[in-house]
Amino acid sequence: MTTATIEMTDTFGGEANYCWVKRETFEIDGLTDRQIERKARELVGLTGVRCRREDYGDMVRWDVRGVCVCAFLTFDY
Repeated sequence: MTTATIEMTDTFGGEANYCWVKRETFEIDGLTDRQIERKARELVGLTGVRCRREDYGDMVRWDVRGVCVCAFLTFDY
């Protein structure tokens, strides 16, 4: 079973602050990369929210536009 973890937190000065955090873990077996990202964003309430996306290879980061919030998607193999 392969899983992914999405965590959304506040930022301070553009860096993750972790004053509060929302974490969700879900199974990704059989899903495409696009489906994984959609599911992750849905779990933390970012569906339809404009974000700047950065892909680091083993992690994806979204910075929500206009709000001091970011989200990280990591994979657990």
